[in-house]
Amino acid sequence: MAADIKQRKADHLDLCATDAVAFRSKTTLLEHVRLIHQSLPDLDLDSMDLSVELLGRKLRAPIVIAGMTGGHDRAADVNHTLASIANERGYGFGLGSQRAMQKKPETAWTYQVREKAPDVLLLGNVGVVQAREMDPELIKKMLADVGADALCIHMNPAMELVQPEGDRDFRDGTETIARLVKELPVPIVGKETGNGISPQTAKKLYDAGVRTVDTSGAGGTSWVGVETLRAEGQKRELGELLWDWGVPTAASVHFVAKQGMAAIATGGMRTGYDVARAIALGASAGGFARHVFMAFMNGGRKGAEDFLDQVENEIRAVMLLAGCGTVADLQKAPRFITGELRDWMQLTA
Repeated sequence: MAADIKQRKADHLDLCATDAVAFRSKTTLLEHVRLIHQSLPDLDLDSMDLSVELLGRKLRAPIVIAGMTGGHDRAADVNHTLASIANERGYGFGLGSQRAMQKKPETAWTYQVREKAPDVLLLGNVGVVQAREMDPELIKKMLADVGADALCIHMNPAMELVQPEGDRDFRDGTETIARLVKELPVPIVGKETGNGISPQTAKKLYDAGVRTVDTSGAGGTSWVGVETLRAEGQKRELGELLWDWGVPTAASVHFVAKQGMAAIATGGMRTGYDVARAIALGASAGGFARHVFMAFMNGGRKGAEDFLDQVENEIRAVMLLAGCGTVADLQKAPRFITGELRDWMQLTA
């Protein structure tokens, strides 16, 4: 099993280095968020305050480099470099699923980024199915081994159904999360894996005690698509059918914020404009995974830094043009919603 996990992680990196695993027809629906132009913003671009509070920590900008990888040698360079960038820039940083670390402890070093990123807001990561079976003391040790400030518990039933070696029993997920909220010493972040958050799921998470959610909505990387490209036979056919399954990112952010939780808007975030529109829907921050990874693969550390420079510049520009001097102002900015997103926002739990 450990060897299978290691190979799967390597496969994931290879597949996510291109646009081959993007959603095919479904978008994030962020294009339906329209901010209102202000010709007299009465603001200074260089004095804009992009700082936010997230999970009890202050970030210099509303950006998280979201969880991607771990568990093999190539993942170590990705994690160590991107965590270092996040540390220097005051962003949050997420680890990929730590299941490989649990199954094969000698891979722990690929997740251990604290030497490179001593001050970063660091998010650990474990699947809800795995967490259901793990002793809380083992989870605490796993978090301590990487120095995590919070734990993402990821939910990924669609991905697992297509994955050749995937899980099939998803019972007691809500109960598991509620128990760990009480038992673990760090905050729990509910995290999807490319299929988004419905109003019903948002309510379940809130009732379980979760107060922060990583949306990972539909419209970005299709993790069903990733597993489809690894699958054969009927699994591949199922994956082709479900490639675009999920709740779009913009709708997911709305449902999470409406439920009274902090939203990290992930799933198809490409630009600072996307982050700004997500914040206008109520998100606390935007998260980047595949696009910052692609920038890193194509241009190394400088490529990732240049990409993130552009994201910050775009957030700052949109905030000024919307007349918003702070992220809190942007969350309350005048905006209107069009098209399909307006329809999604009518759904209730």
